[in-house]
Amino acid sequence: MFVDTNILVKARVLEAPGHAAARAGLDRAFRQPEPPRINRQVLREYLAVVTRPQPWTLGITRNEALADVERLTWAFEILEDGPAVTDALLALCWEVPVSGRQIHDANIVATMLAYGERTLLTFNTKDFRPYENHIQLLAA
Repeated sequence: MFVDTNILVKARVLEAPGHAAARAGLDRAFRQPEPPRINRQVLREYLAVVTRPQPWTLGITRNEALADVERLTWAFEILEDGPAVTDALLALCWEVPVSGRQIHDANIVATMLAYGERTLLTFNTKDFRPYENHIQLLAA
């Protein structure tokens, strides 16, 4: 199961809306026979989101965020970017008319496809609906 950034953020921040659902989703992911998966894009997004103020919290400190990312790198299987991911991204972008910030979501799907992963745990099911013929969406 691939875990989207928003799950990690909401699971980390007690005040985040959906905190309990995010925690439950992560618990479910870690009970699977395969370790949950993320890519380095998710790590970067996590750092960006948790270190800036949100409507529901002031964010966490830089040092806390860096320590979190170190823990995430050993808790999750990291799917590395490379030529296969780029090829999958280009194929998706030819198939699904995306541009701008939507490319980030397309890259997550491309990473999943390049590694044979088909399940995505996310709060943003709407953003990933264009890829439903490629992946299964699990709402947190």
